[in-house]
Amino acid sequence: MDLNVIHGLTSEEVAKNRKKFGFNELPNKEKRNIAKLIFSLVTEPMIALLIITVTIYFFLGDASEAFLLMLSIFGIMGVELYQEGKTEKSLEALRNLSSPICDVIRDGKRITIPGREVVVGDVMFLSEGSRVPADARLIEAQNFHVDESLLTGESVAVNKKVGKVSDERLNLVYSGTLVIKGHAVAVVTGIGASSEIGKIGTSLKSIGTEKTLLQQEVNRVVKVVALFAISASILLAVYYWVARDSLVHGVLAGLTLAIAILPEEFPIVLTLFLTLGAWRLAKNKVLTRRAHTIETLGSATVLCVDKTGTLTENRMKIQKVVNSDGQLFESDFEKVKDVIKYGVLASQKNPFDPMEEAFIELGKNVHDNIDDIYGEMKIKKEYPLEEGALSVVHVWGDIDEIAAKGAPEHVFDLCHLDDAKKASLTEKVKELANESLRVIAVAKGIKNGAELPDNRHDIEYEFVGLVGLADPIRKEVPAAIKTCKNAGIRVIMITGDYPETAANIAKEIGLDYKNIISGDDFSKLTKDERRQAIQNVSVFCRVSPANKLMIVNALKKNGEVVAMTGDGVNDAPALKSAHIGIAMGQRGTDVAREAATIVLLDDNFSSIVRGVRLGRRIYDNLQKSMSYILTIHIPIAILSLLPVFFGWPIVLIPAHIVFLEFIIDPSCTIIFENEKEEKGIMNRPSRRLTAPIFSERMVLRSLAQGLLIAVFVVTAYRVLLEMGWAEDKARGMTFLILITANIFLTLITSGEKTLKDIIRQKNVAMLAILTATSVALILVFSIPFLRELFRFSSLTAMEYLIGVLIGALSILAIIPVKKVVNKLT
Repeated sequence: MDLNVIHGLTSEEVAKNRKKFGFNELPNKEKRNIAKLIFSLVTEPMIALLIITVTIYFFLGDASEAFLLMLSIFGIMGVELYQEGKTEKSLEALRNLSSPICDVIRDGKRITIPGREVVVGDVMFLSEGSRVPADARLIEAQNFHVDESLLTGESVAVNKKVGKVSDERLNLVYSGTLVIKGHAVAVVTGIGASSEIGKIGTSLKSIGTEKTLLQQEVNRVVKVVALFAISASILLAVYYWVARDSLVHGVLAGLTLAIAILPEEFPIVLTLFLTLGAWRLAKNKVLTRRAHTIETLGSATVLCVDKTGTLTENRMKIQKVVNSDGQLFESDFEKVKDVIKYGVLASQKNPFDPMEEAFIELGKNVHDNIDDIYGEMKIKKEYPLEEGALSVVHVWGDIDEIAAKGAPEHVFDLCHLDDAKKASLTEKVKELANESLRVIAVAKGIKNGAELPDNRHDIEYEFVGLVGLADPIRKEVPAAIKTCKNAGIRVIMITGDYPETAANIAKEIGLDYKNIISGDDFSKLTKDERRQAIQNVSVFCRVSPANKLMIVNALKKNGEVVAMTGDGVNDAPALKSAHIGIAMGQRGTDVAREAATIVLLDDNFSSIVRGVRLGRRIYDNLQKSMSYILTIHIPIAILSLLPVFFGWPIVLIPAHIVFLEFIIDPSCTIIFENEKEEKGIMNRPSRRLTAPIFSERMVLRSLAQGLLIAVFVVTAYRVLLEMGWAEDKARGMTFLILITANIFLTLITSGEKTLKDIIRQKNVAMLAILTATSVALILVFSIPFLRELFRFSSLTAMEYLIGVLIGALSILAIIPVKKVVNKLT
């Protein structure tokens, strides 16, 4: 079948079919249920405690306090719903990106689309390693085998064919099945719920929900703090009851302490940071498919990358051709038409591979009409590229033409060249390789009988020539390599090219090109020898997919955190074994994509480096947020405890805690999640993979900071009471100092660059939240009704100024404390 005459669906037909059948997705995908979400929020410890507190205030007849707290519950739930919606939108975007990709013909053009956008009637291309996105009927197939175990349970691949067969199912392919070998063209007949997999109700989910090490650590911390909070609250309630003979107020004091200490922000912050972090990475062309990727990215110490398409542009062009006599041709290829002809016949007629596209392009220029090469012939049999058989052989027509192309040493072997001829041609290969050209050998098969053997080696071949293809280096790669070196990340280039080609490219991009080892030589080493050798090797040449797994394992044995790129079916083991498996989004197979933790949407090495940079930024900001939460809860908890034990008037009531939560929640999520990267973030060593986010230094620093703020706030309250200030006025001044300290704590946790960003209006989120906090505080002290609800008395302008200065001073005192803690840990 001539695919050039296939036009595919028009844009109008696509829109019409999508309206009729919908998107290609399964109906049992989880949908956000607002009622369930509200119920889950109401049962959260924080909200539940507030509801109990509201009930008690109604019981005591304090309707105004109860009403205020009830409004606050709706406010907190509104914030939670907003954050949940933002998270859900990010996850939906990630699901769409994670959808298996598919090549289709639309409006006469071959395009790549997400699998969910396939519609009934689409003409789609299927190739080895791809997952079939929809049910379809084959219209052309070559050596096409499909794994249907997902539907049938049978592990043996099914050989699919076009035409009359005993079982019609051999003409059909089904959504979710996997192409094991060959390639085909098919017309979509069923999508989503109408597909076979939809009918049996099987759900395939792209994004997993496994608990990461970070999530496990945070959960442990939450459990410990929650246990402490509940125990302390019960003890405080009992102590208040015994000491002051008031059970109801004792319960209120206990509830206030519980609300103050419970670390409900930790899991919220973690979920939000991981989800929005994945969304930010996707915007930078790095799609994360596993939750742990974000925390692992910043720890990468080695990046193992393919050359073709990752370090290079993957735009190949034939620059030089050597004929069978060893004669070199650089521009005039008229005299080597046979080399081009058999290179074209050894390629797909409508290729997607850049190397085959280069053969077709030159074939059109050299031959008056490229269709003359094919004539009326169709491919009768294809011997695909396989492990141990680094060549492609196409048999055309009734064995009218046989064409082969592949790695020079393999094609030399197929042609049974003598040693002298092989040595002479090998020198030519090296000459081309020294010019950074990828070298491909071309041969033609000789017809020998009417039957084709199962093994390509049983065909007789005649050597035709060598082809040198150029693939330009991506212009941004040298700078990205330099960035990696500054960040303490070692880059290893992996390529199937000859050592000479690999060395020249390594030199061009700034890698150490003197230590090179071939995949075959590396595989012959013992495990200990591999570990030793890999310490200094930056370039691997003539590498097979099997060698990649050896490279990954050797690096892991040396304690490296390994990121590995791959695109083929055989790359899957290495991708799965690496700490960070990176599959190519444009030229990668679905098998590689599913084995990987990251999909590189633009196949660009620089995107990996941007991903590492962003991964470090996300982790830094997450640690800032956790430190802030830990610090600010300490003075709040102490202010809830000490007045009860020392018999002072109560400072904090539930309304105060709720006000603080309205400040803390957006600060630890919106402000810190939006923080820009620290200066020199890529000029420091990678973080240890096992390093906890609640490190000894971070915890001690947060405790010291929180205790220091508490000393200032508690001392101020006690001094004010001894000076004869009324209870409500002392409470108001203490609250003002605490809120001011919180504002300055946000600034100092972010770093000195934050003030500059606010002045330059670059940090809009922080400016908006801190302004809203200041305005809300002014309203509380200015409006009599609110002052009564918060149990404050009015303050003079001078008293306001003194309160702000004390709050700021408590934070400025933190700076030397941080330095002392950093020296001690």
